[in-house]
Amino acid sequence: MPNSKIEHSLRYRIALALSTFSIFIVGTLCIILYFASDDIEEAHIEQVIQMEMNHLVSRYQDHSDFISKIGSHLKSYVIHHIDDELQIPAYLRGMHAGYHRINYNGADLHVLVRKTEEVKYLVAYRIELHQQRLHKLRILILMSWVAVIAISFLIGYLLAKMLVKQVTDLAERVNLLAAPNDIQIGMLTQPDMDEEVAQLARALDNYQSRIKRMLQREQEFTANISHELRTPITTILTSCELIAATPEVPIKVQHRIKMIEGAATRMGEQLQALLFLAREQALGVMEPVAIAECVFDAVEPICSEIYRKKLNFAVSIAPSITINLNRQALHTALMNLLRNAVQYTDRGFIRVEYLDRRLSISDSGIGIEPAYLPLLYERFFRGSNQGQGLGIGLAIVKRICDHYGWRIEVDSTPGKGTTFHIIFP
Repeated sequence: MPNSKIEHSLRYRIALALSTFSIFIVGTLCIILYFASDDIEEAHIEQVIQMEMNHLVSRYQDHSDFISKIGSHLKSYVIHHIDDELQIPAYLRGMHAGYHRINYNGADLHVLVRKTEEVKYLVAYRIELHQQRLHKLRILILMSWVAVIAISFLIGYLLAKMLVKQVTDLAERVNLLAAPNDIQIGMLTQPDMDEEVAQLARALDNYQSRIKRMLQREQEFTANISHELRTPITTILTSCELIAATPEVPIKVQHRIKMIEGAATRMGEQLQALLFLAREQALGVMEPVAIAECVFDAVEPICSEIYRKKLNFAVSIAPSITINLNRQALHTALMNLLRNAVQYTDRGFIRVEYLDRRLSISDSGIGIEPAYLPLLYERFFRGSNQGQGLGIGLAIVKRICDHYGWRIEVDSTPGKGTTFHIIFP
């Protein structure tokens, strides 16, 4: 992961681009020098042999009794007749006029032969020193190329830091922005910025302005819709309580009133959950919460459905177990998980257990198909037509868990049941 982060950084890519350009230019020059050095050295050797031949011919013409000298690397001969030819080394005999290259005992020799009507001139030059010098030059070229690669990347990396400094400073200012409700418009653009970076900063400032206006509109809308929807729900619940308290109300009517009251209560809970999804605000304060008590409170609205289906509901949690968390958040999560368990379980059991900060809700219902597990927490996704609901219950649970740092896991076998785990940190 760290290597991936470095490779995708702007500074790294600028340094890589600069060093690659330098390596390409210098590398091209080194390649040209590498191959051109051979031609240059070859021309130098021919020049040395030609000068020596001219010197030999000139000395002999001025002094016919001139005797050529033989050195370790340069040998010159003046041949008048066949006896002189036999006196020279065997590998130099019988050569016609012109330039020759021969190899003798692993040594490369360049030989120049010039003939006149009476005399044959021969110059043999052993090029070992030139080859050694050429080898050293090529090693120097390669080492220089390697040094340029290292130096160019280092300089490029340092230079890239200067080039991206304004961008990194802008990123730091973005990270230091206040909360969305207190966004400070225009704080990103600075007078000393380069034009390109200033253009980016202005775009971010404009984007901040649009976000602030959007948040204000969203907050006003959610506040208004919350008030407008809670008012009739409260009226329905109050009316149900007043009607239910009237002695002459028949039992059947009281039963229907209870159904209306339960539906209104669920509507209020769904409204609160939807507002949480929309605004992602905390549902309450952090406090010590008795897990068992919270479970019984969450299951109370669906007790009638549990009794109707004759399900075995069991809570294996000691009353003394408490956790410091948000009670309303846990209540909302449990209420959605328990309601799902009841909806998709026609017979058998529903169990709630707690062990090692792991709260588990198990049922013996229809289970979840493996193909549906990746989509389980998507909004409005329903893996089955059984039961009622909007398909947002598990999305709400997942959002609550993410908001408070809880971890949610699921184990399910189709046809045998499902277990949801909430692991508290």
